[in-house]
Amino acid sequence: MSENVTNNIDGIEIKESDLTQEQRHHKNHVVSLRNKITKLQFEIDDLMPSLQFHENKLIELMKTKAEEILSEEKEIYKEAKK
Repeated sequence: MSENVTNNIDGIEIKESDLTQEQRHHKNHVVSLRNKITKLQFEIDDLMPSLQFHENKLIELMKTKAEEILSEEKEIYKEAKK
């Protein structure tokens, strides 16, 4: 069955039966690595919106805290000038 299987290697169709053992070994690694990269890219695409949400929330909270501190310092400055 695997004798009729073809592989697309660098744009060239090659029969599985024409590959050497070493070539099959490397072809299997290429296939495995491409599959893993595809799976990880899917996970990254799934995680990015969550990361962006939490980064934006953190920035928002930091700005709010900075504004509170500035407001308090202005009040202290006003009181000191009296």
